[in-house]
Amino acid sequence: MLSRRTLLGALAISGLVASPLAAQEVYIPLISKGFQHQFWQAVKAGADQAASEAGVRITFEGPDNETMVDRQIDMLSAALANSPKAIGFAALDSQAAIPILRDAHESGIPIVAFDSGVDSDIPVTTATTDNVAAAALAADKMAEMIGGAGKVAVVAHDQTSRTGIDRRDGFLNRMEEAYPDVEVVTVQYGAGDQLQSTEVAKAILVANPDLKGMFGTNEGSAIGVVNAVRELGTEGLVVIGYDSGKAQKDAIREGLMSGAITQNPVGIGYETVMAAVKAINGETLPPIIDTGFYYYDATNIDDPKIQAVLYD
Repeated sequence: MLSRRTLLGALAISGLVASPLAAQEVYIPLISKGFQHQFWQAVKAGADQAASEAGVRITFEGPDNETMVDRQIDMLSAALANSPKAIGFAALDSQAAIPILRDAHESGIPIVAFDSGVDSDIPVTTATTDNVAAAALAADKMAEMIGGAGKVAVVAHDQTSRTGIDRRDGFLNRMEEAYPDVEVVTVQYGAGDQLQSTEVAKAILVANPDLKGMFGTNEGSAIGVVNAVRELGTEGLVVIGYDSGKAQKDAIREGLMSGAITQNPVGIGYETVMAAVKAINGETLPPIIDTGFYYYDATNIDDPKIQAVLYD
């Protein structure tokens, strides 16, 4: 009788058993900022599409909310421990993850940053929106709608992630450079949480009854501003948001939000996975993969080009 070892050896020689190398799958974990916004579900959809096309296996996870930096770091460590071929990472804190990312880099595991980069040259590329330019466009739109003068405020999602910093500063710097008669009276942070952002926005409105406009730097921030306007019965405030999602689209149709910047979340997810595959194959990538942005309002929300980058 043939032993199991002898039988397996014979099968391997005959080509009926694949070699361990051939049997290995390409595994790419993606660590996002969380799942509290519909934005991340859209990013995941794009990543899933790319994984299917490229024939790789991905996982997509993130902490319960965007304040849980330590939890995200734990997820990154766990992903690295599973010996992936590459990692996609959207940093909640642009510096906190650098030691772990350095370990991955030294192990030969490419890091693709997405949505929000890190303050390091470790990532082989970053798939993201040009958030500085997008926020500057939001400032232009707001200044136009308030007649180039008056008080405005910002409700931002954080001051640690690259997106939080760039959207805040892109808006502030554009106002300072181009609109000297617009005063930004305050920047407050709501952690990207709708409820917290609502309370922050309400406090700003009560303290500044002559406020003309407010900018919310992500989905939760923008919805929080809309909720505050609705709850306080504020009239005439120009609200500019960021991202889309059903609540923001409804607010624009209702006239509570003047307009918003939409990213291309499906494109961000798709390009992240495709970039990771290229990095695994040793291809050279550009430092930034610009996934684009658009401004939408009641006049173009139903335009097919805009509809293609909105999400529910």
